[in-house]
Amino acid sequence: MPALVAVSALTLTACGGGSSSSSGDAKKATAEVANFGLGTAADSQGPVKGAAGAKKGGTAYDIEPAGFDYLDPSQQYVNTYQVVGSLYSRQLTGYKTDPATGKVILVGDMATDTGTQSDGGKTWTWTLKKGLKFEDGTPITSKDVKYAVERLYSPYQTQGATYFQTWLSGADYRKVYAGPDAGELPDSVIATPDAQTIVFHFQAPHADAPYAAQMPNITAIERSKDDKEKYNNHPVSIGPYKIKSYEPDKSLVFERNPEWDPSTDPIRAANVDSWSFELGIDQALLTQRLMAGSGNDKDAVTIAANADNASIKTIQSDAQYASRTINQYEPYVDVFNINTTRVTDVNVRKALAVAFPTATVQKLLGGSATGDVAGNLMSPTVGGWQNTDPLGVKATPNGDPVKAKAMLTAAGKVGYTIVLAYSNTTRWQTTTAAIADQLNAAGFNVQRKELDPTSYYTQIGKPDNGFDLYRSGWGADWPVGSTVVPPTLDGRTIGDGAPNYSHYNSATSNAEMDRINKITDVKEQAAEWMKLSDTILANDVPMIPTTYDKYFQVYGAGLGGVAYNPVLGAVDLSNIFIK
Repeated sequence: MPALVAVSALTLTACGGGSSSSSGDAKKATAEVANFGLGTAADSQGPVKGAAGAKKGGTAYDIEPAGFDYLDPSQQYVNTYQVVGSLYSRQLTGYKTDPATGKVILVGDMATDTGTQSDGGKTWTWTLKKGLKFEDGTPITSKDVKYAVERLYSPYQTQGATYFQTWLSGADYRKVYAGPDAGELPDSVIATPDAQTIVFHFQAPHADAPYAAQMPNITAIERSKDDKEKYNNHPVSIGPYKIKSYEPDKSLVFERNPEWDPSTDPIRAANVDSWSFELGIDQALLTQRLMAGSGNDKDAVTIAANADNASIKTIQSDAQYASRTINQYEPYVDVFNINTTRVTDVNVRKALAVAFPTATVQKLLGGSATGDVAGNLMSPTVGGWQNTDPLGVKATPNGDPVKAKAMLTAAGKVGYTIVLAYSNTTRWQTTTAAIADQLNAAGFNVQRKELDPTSYYTQIGKPDNGFDLYRSGWGADWPVGSTVVPPTLDGRTIGDGAPNYSHYNSATSNAEMDRINKITDVKEQAAEWMKLSDTILANDVPMIPTTYDKYFQVYGAGLGGVAYNPVLGAVDLSNIFIK
């Protein structure tokens, strides 16, 4: 998910500091996936029971370091956009978070359940709940969901997820169909046999379709209110709130949507009467305001912005913040990519991994508060995750330059030149200097190359980028390895802007991905994705895992029902109330 990754990367590099790293920290990660699963039809019924002690009424506040480029749910991909979208938009399925236990299950949101598969997993059917309405009172039907998906084929739709479109019509889906202006997609692609039923005919099996159906763009759009690009400024609500006022990059205010029926909604308690967002607040000031909790800030939260570097130690050491601090795994894993088209000798890549000072990098990125040392390429939030360590990163988190130099000597590659590219910020200047020192001690000849932070991902995404080693991050779109392994390791995706930043291409691995994708049971798939990921890492070393990223932040003392959704790596606003 490139858009989400880019934001995660900026958030990560802008925060951190504080705690030190150790081998104890390195072995800290534990699986979170026991908290995930598919809910039943009963779980998909509303209304929400709500958090203990929940009260109705009042205004909750949210402070964000940046604005929202996209309010159109069809163009939302970044996790913060998804969360704000949950106030006014709904999808076929959605994540239901229990504020008391933190357990997250996928349930039917607009749909009565998480969907039914047939035809070996190629056909998926959802039935809409009765009583769903747009904010103007117009009933929502299956035609509105079909139109929302057809709309994704339009040329101006450039930012959202592309799972459903490509599954329905192939990688070149825009060449197959030009969007609603060209008429409707045939029933052989999307059928609406009645007002409540929608049937998707995918070109191949997709066991994880229920998860893809919770992406923001699998929603309902009222065709008569759709003015294409302009819709981004005034999306029509189908959720508990509707937009009252909006000043881009400054403020966004929501009021109640009277056409929302809580009996249809298993996810959103919608306790408060209104939400007021303040946008474009400096990250350090944002954290300080949440810590102080003065005035309206007592009832404030931030969706996904980590605490700033200078505040982490204070929050960790002062007992007054303990009850209102969130510190949980995000779906992101940070890695250093080895450009396999340039560093072609696997022995050199293995030596890089052995020498790499992972614990130093973790410390410079914020220590255990913002990330545990990672042993593999899967986040602990992904189904099937195991606490494996194929390269021995966690076993030797400080690296072993002596062993690495012996490996280079045996391979006849002492003095091997490595171009280490980095985003030219203070954080990465410091971090890559430490990396270069250790790799040089291991017998490499490291040449650092600074890159413009704004175009960093564009530059490392070029297959002929001219660099050997560079950092990236990746977050699973849902807790299944299908959203991690193929996007980042399928050699058939290599191209400008593609997230296979190591430019790794193995016919054997590609074929194995095809085999796993055909498995119709998600749990069976999950175990296979973990196994393949570890095999690629151990045998071919296209990346060096560094940290399992974590969210660390406080929220206002006046709020109750605050929960965290590790699938999105963001605070869940659904059950928040004013104490």
